[in-house]
Amino acid sequence: MATAVNGENHYDRAEEVKRFDALKIGVKGLVDSGLTTIPRFFVHPPETLSDLKTKPKSVVIPTIDLSGPRATVVEQVAAEPSTSSLPTSRPTASWRDTLQVKLGPTPPELENIPEVCRDEVVEWNKQSEALGERLMGLLSEGLGLDADRLKNITCLEARMMVGHYYPHCPQPDLTVGIASHTDPGVLTVLLQDHIGGLHIKHEGDWVDVEPVHGALVVNIGDILQILSNDEYTSVEHRVLANPSREPRVSTAVFFNPSATEALYGPFSELTSPEKPPRYRQFIHQDYMKMFLTKELGGKTLTNCYRM
Repeated sequence: MATAVNGENHYDRAEEVKRFDALKIGVKGLVDSGLTTIPRFFVHPPETLSDLKTKPKSVVIPTIDLSGPRATVVEQVAAEPSTSSLPTSRPTASWRDTLQVKLGPTPPELENIPEVCRDEVVEWNKQSEALGERLMGLLSEGLGLDADRLKNITCLEARMMVGHYYPHCPQPDLTVGIASHTDPGVLTVLLQDHIGGLHIKHEGDWVDVEPVHGALVVNIGDILQILSNDEYTSVEHRVLANPSREPRVSTAVFFNPSATEALYGPFSELTSPEKPPRYRQFIHQDYMKMFLTKELGGKTLTNCYRM
């Protein structure tokens, strides 16, 4: 919404967002209506968009076959950290629609899940919990800890599923699908379709994560970076706005601790006088409050707790 004030064009962002929310049609509805220019509150500042036209660095993203010998898989998992960069603020909207379902520790009421995907969500929850437990066991062993170390501090229990729908964007050079950020939790398991558009930050450059049929993308989250005392590093990532006429769809499950009032910090087994803890302890509930009051952008949480 733009109005003339004292001869100047005045933009009321809050009013435009309110009007968009009242339509209850989402980004898909805007595209279906024949929209050719995106609303102003989706337009990101130049500093956010400056590197979107730069061709991503060519790097082979490692693929790990979990059916291999456990010792080999542990070694491969422990050898594949990711990288980070400085935090930034993103006070603008992203070009996507999202369905979010809380899976645990208390299962959702079935009637609260849209019927069109209810059976799939239930099955996805079952399979992702089993996969998450296996991955956390491998990651724990990769740190030299017992396989159940992460599970025992409730890292498997609080799970959230999100389904992202990225419709065609008529001006993909002015916005993004998801702004660059790191995930705040322990672990993220992502299924992306064949359209692509996911980037990760690697050694200061953006890298295109090309879809691999039959493979899942696994992201280390900020809490696991802290627990591992930087042995594992959370990965900064973003999703481009979708220029394709075909919509892009992805599904992610986020794993977080359920003991919200417990203290978390680097595992004592991983610290010593020679390698002191790099982070101070925190109550998980306070940690999540901090996350929810911040914009997506960079490694905000690990920086807040670094000693």
